[in-house]
Amino acid sequence: MMAKQASSDHGLLNAPQARRVRLWRRKDPVEFGSADTFGRFTESFARAMGTPAFLLGMSVFIVLWITWNTIGPEGLRFDSAAMGYIALTLVLSLQASYSAPLLLLAQNRQDDRDRVQIEQDRQRAERNLADTEYLAREVVALRLAVSELASERFVRDELREQLEDLTATIQELRGEMVPQQAGVGVPPSAVGASAAGQGDAQTTPVSRDHAGDGQAQERR
Repeated sequence: MMAKQASSDHGLLNAPQARRVRLWRRKDPVEFGSADTFGRFTESFARAMGTPAFLLGMSVFIVLWITWNTIGPEGLRFDSAAMGYIALTLVLSLQASYSAPLLLLAQNRQDDRDRVQIEQDRQRAERNLADTEYLAREVVALRLAVSELASERFVRDELREQLEDLTATIQELRGEMVPQQAGVGVPPSAVGASAAGQGDAQTTPVSRDHAGDGQAQERR
């Protein structure tokens, strides 16, 4: 019954997968290196092949090879000069056949790196352009706000105009008051004389009171 149920649930997504017995343990890619490690190796190999030291070493190796197989003991020679150094040709061919793919891998990695760098530079340039446009708009807004503010000279001119208007208004009011007084019939001199008479009238009773007090004291 259980075997039939297990066979019916096999292949369903909601059923757990049965544990399979493995003959070997799965290797951890982090433990044994990843593709990036091989890529770094190709870059280091390509970098080494492009140095003067590699060219000098390769030249010394070829010269020693040819010299040994030309003037060395015949029993110890491993490449025939009569056959055109077939072994040396094979070694150089193997080196070229392996060097070309490694150089291409290193170049592809460099292209990918350059592509990522270009994309980052483009995004950075877009951000800088957006920031520059924002700052330009802010500067223009500040310039417009400053231009709308009243300057010191403008305020001074406005105050001077207001003062002139007030002075003219006061003069007009004074000019209107003088004809009104003339129409009533009381000249300004009469107004002044009446005011002086009222002052004398106020001082006369005071002097009389002082005179009466003096006479009372003499009688006593």
